[in-house]
Amino acid sequence: MDLKGCKINIIGDSITEAVGTSEPKNVFWRLLGSIDGADMYGDGISGSRIARQACPSDDPRMDRYFRTRIPEMRKDADVILIFGGTNDYGHGDAPIGNMNDRTDDTFYGALHNLYSELLTTFPKARVVAMTPLHRLEEERQINERGIRNVGTLRDYANVIKEVAAYYAIPVLDLYEKSGIQPDHETNRELYLPDGLHPSDAGNRRIYELLKAFLVSEF
Repeated sequence: MDLKGCKINIIGDSITEAVGTSEPKNVFWRLLGSIDGADMYGDGISGSRIARQACPSDDPRMDRYFRTRIPEMRKDADVILIFGGTNDYGHGDAPIGNMNDRTDDTFYGALHNLYSELLTTFPKARVVAMTPLHRLEEERQINERGIRNVGTLRDYANVIKEVAAYYAIPVLDLYEKSGIQPDHETNRELYLPDGLHPSDAGNRRIYELLKAFLVSEF
């Protein structure tokens, strides 16, 4: 794929919104535009999740789960990137569910509905799923809102891969292949200082992996 002029939409959370960078221009997806000439549209909302939540959040923006934001995306996109899931694990109240779900109220079901609607809305575009990065305390039993987790962050990453495979959607597996692991002190200081949001160096690493993935995959 020639990235120059390629129209790319991305929908995500605080990482996509550039939290953790020294300035927004250093977020990974903007580098596809500034370095490679891609025509980028980014929709990152801090705290947002893939699944619909049962209890409202203090900030209403956080409850704009991914599928509800599809109508705002450019309809002439060549590529759609979906980068989320860490907040579903970190402070979500929706259960994981199972592969048969087709409701936005579980993680499995919300992914099914998200991918299905993207394939309907953008029939000629290539949809790409991105798994969450590693984060600190990714195996805790009680999440940030005091809700008992039914899985680890790895489980959420695996669900993304499982549902994406059902729709033959390629996956950039940042959980296993990013080289970013905040449990390692030196690695964390360079790439993920707060244990969740990538630094400029971390975003540069994601950019390099994403660029290579898009070029080789398509």
